[in-house]
Amino acid sequence: MYILGIDTSCDDTSFSILEDDTNVKANVVFNQNELHRIFGGVVPEIASRKHIEYIEPLFLQFMRSHQFSPKSLDLIAVTAGPGLIGSILVGLSFAKGLSLSLGKPLAAVNHIEAHAMSIFLEKKIDFPFLALVVSGGHSLILLVRNYCHFEVIGSTRDDAAGEAFDKIAKFLNLGYPGGVAVERLSKGGKRDFVNFPRPMLEEDNFDFSFSGLKTSFLNFVKRNPPTNETINHIVASFQEAICDVLTEKTLRAAKALSVKRIVVGGGVASNERLREMFFEKSEKEGIEVFFPSPEYCTDNAAMVALLGFYRYKSGIVSPITVKGFSRMSINYKGC
Repeated sequence: MYILGIDTSCDDTSFSILEDDTNVKANVVFNQNELHRIFGGVVPEIASRKHIEYIEPLFLQFMRSHQFSPKSLDLIAVTAGPGLIGSILVGLSFAKGLSLSLGKPLAAVNHIEAHAMSIFLEKKIDFPFLALVVSGGHSLILLVRNYCHFEVIGSTRDDAAGEAFDKIAKFLNLGYPGGVAVERLSKGGKRDFVNFPRPMLEEDNFDFSFSGLKTSFLNFVKRNPPTNETINHIVASFQEAICDVLTEKTLRAAKALSVKRIVVGGGVASNERLREMFFEKSEKEGIEVFFPSPEYCTDNAAMVALLGFYRYKSGIVSPITVKGFSRMSINYKGC
């Protein structure tokens, strides 16, 4: 069975062809970083307009370059949300058109759930497990009971972790994407140079909050302007605070729920310090932690195709009238 995956949840236009759930035949991401770099972040209007401009020629180029005929597809899987609604509607509308013209079933999937399942592109693990999905737009913990059953255990009450990275990078003019710039500058920095707060770490819940940490950082650098000698220590301390909160709260949730496996997905899951800290702390707790390869941490259509495959095999298909959504909507027990 061949599944076409389409993802336009933010500023990346991504296509993938998946053979069943075991073989990624092709996965390509066309990003708009150069367009948004001058603004220090994604501009939704520009992103959606460029999706409209690019999606059809990119799709035709993608299929030709991999010598694959659209008629050979068995299923069209597409992101229906959450994300930038203008961008989502471009991909969803394109997928609907393909579904109608080719006479193929449609699977509209949740982008967050796809991140949680991305590990299955490379490795099969047992259920249940906890999934920490952490990116520029999302920071939440899911309890995953099977291929289509997700429960929200904790989420951010304000800024996502990746959003906090992007905002401080923009303030310091470090470049875009901000998380990559912060991680690069943090290498070799003293992680305890500044004792930034660990928001909500002592509270009896599994939620996150990074807005106050971001404000603490901005107040510090205004009082203590970074120099060439101190800037890497300051951003390393900020990165350490975020990674500390993410690992501690996720491991605490795993212990509370007696879950022995954790999957970390989303763009921030590419962060080397976050990976290092998870492996250090989880070993002491007897909990296994899994990370997808970096190419499957960031937004990609392969994970969308994968989740679409699981939903289709469970008898779940989407009507052609399915709607896109901008906010998180995880409340079903599908399989």
